[in-house]
Amino acid sequence: QVQLVESGGGSVQAGDSLRLSCAASGRTFSGYRMGWFRQAPGKEREFVAAVSPLAYSTYYADSLRGRVAISRDNAKNTVYLQMNTLKPEDSAVYYCAAGPNTGPNTGSDYRMGARYDYWGQGTQVIVSS
Repeated sequence: QVQLVESGGGSVQAGDSLRLSCAASGRTFSGYRMGWFRQAPGKEREFVAAVSPLAYSTYYADSLRGRVAISRDNAKNTVYLQMNTLKPEDSAVYYCAAGPNTGPNTGSDYRMGARYDYWGQGTQVIVSS
């Protein structure tokens, strides 16, 4: 089992930045791929970013590339999502997820929510114009 707890969300103005954190406990953190997903009211959950277990590879949603950066600190069992130049359409609940690093390990594979076994409760981000 892996327990995930997100933090760092809040209400900000358009153009501001936020850094979300996800603290993991349980099984060996460095063995898991980690991802961030988000879900806005009335919309489906969508992929935001992911990082491989030892941070050799990162993946981003095309629509967010250049404005977000994912990183991880395996010594602290924590993954981060830096978000810059926030827009109102970035408002959503942001979820951290962990999954085994098995399978194709392609970019498409990392973008699939079904490839993640553990999910946090989410942290709310509200961006006002």
